[in-house]
Amino acid sequence: MYGIVLTLHSLVRWLVLGSLLFALYRSYRGLYGKRPYTKFENSVRIIAATAAHIQFVLGVYLYFISPVTNYFISNFSEAVHLREIRFFGMEHATMMLIAVALISTGSSKAKRKTEPRAKFKTQAIWLTIALIVILSSIPWPFSPLVHRPWLRPF
Repeated sequence: MYGIVLTLHSLVRWLVLGSLLFALYRSYRGLYGKRPYTKFENSVRIIAATAAHIQFVLGVYLYFISPVTNYFISNFSEAVHLREIRFFGMEHATMMLIAVALISTGSSKAKRKTEPRAKFKTQAIWLTIALIVILSSIPWPFSPLVHRPWLRPF
């Protein structure tokens, strides 16, 4: 089960990044192009937030079944000094929780705005900050800190 959830978590990352980038593109396009906030923009916002929430649920489940995080929790005093264990046991989980909170907050605030420009601006700001947090906390294959493959096989 661990391997399947880990692979799904790895694959859904691309759905989150793609939907978030597309939502940001539409937000900045609407903001600077002075466009109306249509049902399509609203759907893009909902899809990006939903993808992030699905990924978060997979991540939380993975956190509790992962041998890496189980080791981190069981041996905290020594595991906190091991970069890879600490990254997955504490840093990645915390930063992604913050990113999902930013996406949720931005989505909620944008939904409540009445003016199209205010919707686009709110969405653009909150999602940009969330994207920065996400990009800084993904274990990229090129990262000198902790790295994982681009895609995990099943």
